[in-house]
Amino acid sequence: MRTIVYADGGCDPNPGPGGWGVVIRAETGTVELCGGERSTTNNRMELTAAINALAHFPEGAAIEMRCDSQYVIKSVTEWMKGWKAKGWRTSTGPVKNVDLMQSLDALAAKRDVRWTWVRGHTGEIGNERADRLAAQGRREALAAPVGAAPAGAVPAATVSLTASSPAPDSAASAPTAPAPARLKGTAALAAGFATAPRTTQVPVDLALGPEIARAAKAAGLTAPAYVEAAIRVALHLGPEDFARAHAAAKGTPSP
Repeated sequence: MRTIVYADGGCDPNPGPGGWGVVIRAETGTVELCGGERSTTNNRMELTAAINALAHFPEGAAIEMRCDSQYVIKSVTEWMKGWKAKGWRTSTGPVKNVDLMQSLDALAAKRDVRWTWVRGHTGEIGNERADRLAAQGRREALAAPVGAAPAGAVPAATVSLTASSPAPDSAASAPTAPAPARLKGTAALAAGFATAPRTTQVPVDLALGPEIARAAKAAGLTAPAYVEAAIRVALHLGPEDFARAHAAAKGTPSP
């Protein structure tokens, strides 16, 4: 079974400040990623969205990547083979955005990806949400201090600590905001989340994604809820006890 992924990016103006957004409909809940750059182009943000989406998954993962960018879809499915055969050149010169094209090619080669073009702004919920995340990534890039690392850099991304149940693809479905997933763990965990106030976004190494998903599934929680529970435990233990517990888990002497 393929995991459905939506990726979108854009600039305003183009070129100018831009953002990218990703919606991943994982078994453990919906995962959302976003980021942006102060100075970029629409095509670079579209490519960056697809790159960050693929980087979230381990090698061999089966994915259906849904993009509203013909540039991304045709680059991968039609043009890239010829570019590679010519040393990443076209008939008129070097391939544009070759750095991102090569990253996308390397990631896609190690995953089972089905590329699907979807028409943008037609009510498909996943695509619409990815578009809003791209706008959020652009706003965050503009708000970041000048000289800060772009939020679109791999292997890190901004991961939302809220999740929602997978929504139907039908355009007829009401495009309401996704509701937070209900927690399923032990009574203690449920009590810990009884007063869920506001949420925030935390940068998470994308390499941790598969481990978090497996652990969350075993605990009966969504991935974002599991991460929040781990943070609460760490804060409750305090720095010294946390360091000792971490050392014990790794089988190394306590500090």
